[in-house]
Amino acid sequence: MSKYYSLIAGLPVLNADDVKPAFTVADFMAETMPLLTDADKTLVNWLFFKYDNANTLAFLRQGSVNEGFDERATLSSDELKELCDTMRYEDHPPTGYNPPNYLVTFISDYYARFQDGYQADNEHVIIEDKLSSLYYDAALACGNEFLSSWFELNLNIGNVLTALNCRKYGLQKEDYIIGNNELADLLATTGSRDLNTSGIENEYMPEIMHIAEEENLMAREKRIDALRWQWLEAHSFFKTFDIESVIAYILRLDMLERWQKADISSGETSFRQMITTMKQESAEALERFGENHK
Repeated sequence: MSKYYSLIAGLPVLNADDVKPAFTVADFMAETMPLLTDADKTLVNWLFFKYDNANTLAFLRQGSVNEGFDERATLSSDELKELCDTMRYEDHPPTGYNPPNYLVTFISDYYARFQDGYQADNEHVIIEDKLSSLYYDAALACGNEFLSSWFELNLNIGNVLTALNCRKYGLQKEDYIIGNNELADLLATTGSRDLNTSGIENEYMPEIMHIAEEENLMAREKRIDALRWQWLEAHSFFKTFDIESVIAYILRLDMLERWQKADISSGETSFRQMITTMKQESAEALERFGENHK
């Protein structure tokens, strides 16, 4: 595994209450990607495939690349257009292209819907959820334990919140739960508050359930990011100069950048304060979780 001593040592420290990071994610990647090995570039790309997903959905709906194209994606607008135009009539991407396999599958399935005799596996699943499910399934199998665990954490957070909302509004959970991990299967078939799982999701489940009770959507999102920040600190601590630390840095930078753009009012609790509070609450929540499942 490659080590990035000079890169990591030269990075400014990111704090949860930074108002304006030293650089954007885009600027950081422009400087960093040339320094990474090809194998590590492939891992980092998993963080940016979400922008390819959004661009692909927009293109398929509109039939063209619009002004909202996200340049952080791994495929340029011309590459995406050629990929979709080719997959509309062929069963393989254009020669010389290497898009993620899950995206090729999704685009192919999307165009297949317009062919005679097509039958959907589940006609209730919207295309965004179909693409997200394929994305997470592929990410969990990316071959890097840190990265796959990160995606599983986020998959679990999203599915728990989805399950609770489905119960609240009387929707069928199995139509909205995405991915194919153990917790997704459990949530689709059992009561969302009767959870007793193992591994990482068991460690963070009390906090996720507690966060779900937050009515203010902005505050809820900040608490979710605080949980993510905690997770990154814990799981990259012993990988100081490895690619995992580079990935963790990108993810923290992305969170700070998002909150900077959200224009949070100065009267709200700072991100750092929220993390400190959550660390105090997590021990209590974990204890309650254990008591409820004895």
